[in-house]
Amino acid sequence: MSEMEVKNRFWVMKNLPEGNDFESALEIKEESKIEIPEGCFATKNSFISMDAGTRMYMTEREDSYQPPIPIGEKLMGTVLGEIIESNHPNHKVGDVLRSYGQWSDYSVVDPNSMYPSKVDVSETNLENYVGIYGANGWTAYVGVINTGRVKAGDTFVVSAAAGCTGLMAGQIAKISGCKVIGIAGTDQKCDLICKEYGFDGAINYKTENISDKLKELCPEGVNVYFDNVAGSTLDAVLENMANFGVIAVCGLLENYASTERLPGPYNYDLILMKRLRFEGFFSPDFYHREAEINPILKNWDKSGLLRLPIEVTDGLENLVSAYSKLFEGSNIGKVVVKV
Repeated sequence: MSEMEVKNRFWVMKNLPEGNDFESALEIKEESKIEIPEGCFATKNSFISMDAGTRMYMTEREDSYQPPIPIGEKLMGTVLGEIIESNHPNHKVGDVLRSYGQWSDYSVVDPNSMYPSKVDVSETNLENYVGIYGANGWTAYVGVINTGRVKAGDTFVVSAAAGCTGLMAGQIAKISGCKVIGIAGTDQKCDLICKEYGFDGAINYKTENISDKLKELCPEGVNVYFDNVAGSTLDAVLENMANFGVIAVCGLLENYASTERLPGPYNYDLILMKRLRFEGFFSPDFYHREAEINPILKNWDKSGLLRLPIEVTDGLENLVSAYSKLFEGSNIGKVVVKV
């Protein structure tokens, strides 16, 4: 164990958020030193990734894919920073990497908690390593290619289509030869994903009936649905799945704020009637595939086939306003905080 004297601001919960009221629930604190256990290292953070799935940490549920973070303890997520002190032989001072750390100026990282990886500091926009070259990019790729098993000619539908993962999933499906339909929450987003990102159609779930619109846009049914939201949207898509289709379950945006497990889809019987494959997938299961997936994503990125807008919020003190965008639906693409 070593100790560093450093001014470190960090975010905690002072109480569990009610719904998506993060302003009342989160607060920023300060400490004058950090302790670095053996086998760990400390990073000076440059960027903090804002990810909707971290909402599950802010509940009392013990049955989610990630244990809740207790009130008063530092909130956690994916960070990108430079190692400033290390008690680990394989992670050296000066290394710039992406890892699992605290929402803070400086993070103490246990490399066993995530697959930490060095980044190419020659990359013009290092924030890409918490976006297109990070867990969101890998999730989009795996969900479309491995879980969805898309093939040319498939009809592919994705919810939260203007968000980080959904926007990339739609583009990857398009690269794979699919007809791509996105579900989003404003006319602006629907226009954007079609005109700028190559989607073949879009549905505004706030003003249009999803099921009716899918019948119009996908008359032969949906072969692959990339689900980021669950809830009523999933039920609407289930009504329009083609026989032997696939539902790749990536996120549960409609359920994240719930304090208890919610009932499953109302149209559950259609999984049997249409002989669907229903499969969940979770990014830590494929962190180790970075060396395989990132060259593919980089090739698509550099050739202009795969693009991801990044909204950067300056200042750790403004983290809550950045995080809230994920649940207000006001963001397009990736949201990050520049520390």
